[in-house]
Amino acid sequence: MSAPALSTTPAEGFTSTRFAQHLSQRAYLPAWWLEAKKAAWNQFNALPLPSRTDENWRFSDLKGLDLSGFTVPEDHSQKIPNHSGFAQAAEIVFSNRQVVARSHVSAELSSKGVIFAPLDEALRQHGDLVRTYFQKHPANLGSAKFVALNTALTVAGGFLYVPADVEVDLPFVIQHTLTGNNVSVFPHTIVVLGPRAKATVVEFFVSGGSSSVTASTLARSAPAAERQLVSGVNDLHAAEGAQLTYVGAQRWSRETLAFQINSIAVERDARVLSLNLHLGGRQSRHESHSRLLGPGAHSEMLSLTVADGDREFDQRTLQTHISPHTTSNLLYKNALLDTAKTIFSGLIIVEPDAQKTDAYQKNRNLMLSDTAEAHSLPGLEIQANDVKCSHGSTSARIDAEQEFYLQARGINPTEARRLLVSAFFEEVLNKLENEDLHASLTALIADQFKK
Repeated sequence: MSAPALSTTPAEGFTSTRFAQHLSQRAYLPAWWLEAKKAAWNQFNALPLPSRTDENWRFSDLKGLDLSGFTVPEDHSQKIPNHSGFAQAAEIVFSNRQVVARSHVSAELSSKGVIFAPLDEALRQHGDLVRTYFQKHPANLGSAKFVALNTALTVAGGFLYVPADVEVDLPFVIQHTLTGNNVSVFPHTIVVLGPRAKATVVEFFVSGGSSSVTASTLARSAPAAERQLVSGVNDLHAAEGAQLTYVGAQRWSRETLAFQINSIAVERDARVLSLNLHLGGRQSRHESHSRLLGPGAHSEMLSLTVADGDREFDQRTLQTHISPHTTSNLLYKNALLDTAKTIFSGLIIVEPDAQKTDAYQKNRNLMLSDTAEAHSLPGLEIQANDVKCSHGSTSARIDAEQEFYLQARGINPTEARRLLVSAFFEEVLNKLENEDLHASLTALIADQFKK
């Protein structure tokens, strides 16, 4: 089968000449990967930007989807980030698209077959394994054009493989720092847990601005207002009986256009908990598709958002139950201030053979402003007759009596709101077993109220 021809049509902000340079710089990678990049580039150029008639983009600000003027940086920040501030199994730190810091897994984990490496390295040394799981289950929630752009230009990304029966208590950490104006980055992380394996993966996404920003100092450095573009993809796979915890925390600049697409595959008796924290970006869209592929599979889908200023946070989810006796639970909580807008559109699909499904979906919005705007569109599509499924959505203001109680005791209004939002979010954060990780996310949330 011949390779797809390379499109010469310039894409918005990205040219065929720049893409050809990108390919030539990676000629050392497997042929199948380069072919996939060419096909993705052609797909990106062929697909239109979302339009108002696209149901998947209902309520979204389509005027903000401007890809013109962005560049693909070749350098990295001179302010090299330090390692994160909590104990970890290993860490990879990217500045723009380059690895600038890294710690390796222990000799013990390595002897058990654990692989944790930058994506380029994994492609060279474990290409067949990467190929098996790369985009095995696409998310299919409306951002195909931006997924194609990710595949075409991705460099920064991590690959984690934990073999059967190996349990790792400390988290694996990947940090993406983007620095510069009109720059772009395309992170792609692949996580594969073998049967009965256990692991935690944490990703930090942050705009660096003019100062060094690290996982441990995120809560003390506000990102600069630089125009940036991010299109990220995650492939998360949990084999039979595996237990995966994934946490993604983003604090992009106030002028960042960000897309993050997560695909989660849960096999028989496996459990996956995914928690995403959204704090930054001018317009941020997050898509997450969880597939319950075997009996006993369970997916916990969690999200926390602090929406302030005039930011837009667009969240799209899909819980697909394919096998019988599967369970899923979704809880997305948003705190809205100023003139910010959030969009939640979630769907539970129960396929005909997925009898005894138990699925739940809830979106809760805490309105801290009369001018903020929250849209919620939960839904069910049930094709089996012996299931337990429900969904719900609530939007409410902070209890005025609680706010008055705190202020009457000398707490200023900003701090009072922070305390009440923290209490609102605690239901989700308490689902994390790692106390250091809980504290790190709590600090990030608290800092949103100090700017």
